[in-house]
Amino acid sequence: MIKVLFNDKCSICSKEIDHYKTLNVKDIDWLDINDLSEATKLSGKSHKELLRRLHVIKEGKVYSGVRAFAIMWGSIPRYNWLSKIITLPVIYHISILIYELIAIGLYLKNYSQINEKK
Repeated sequence: MIKVLFNDKCSICSKEIDHYKTLNVKDIDWLDINDLSEATKLSGKSHKELLRRLHVIKEGKVYSGVRAFAIMWGSIPRYNWLSKIITLPVIYHISILIYELIAIGLYLKNYSQINEKK
């Protein structure tokens, strides 16, 4: 069982995660990072850190970014092949660069969430 911590208030993030949820994978627990009592407690991360990247908790360890996506995809039968491809050394490093550019944009888009009352 893994836990995927995602931003349900981000229209782009939630749309992608909603797609994965429709696949009814039993080994994934989906957690909205905006439930701060749960998300910060489980991850040990601040809301600001959680907004910055996708996070996955597997066997008590927290992973973020591309590594988190690889773990998540590896737990979804339909996307297992993508997990294998993205973890290939050269592709993995290129993916980190691409992911960070996208993640910065999404973080800036959703930055106002940090000051919202929880």
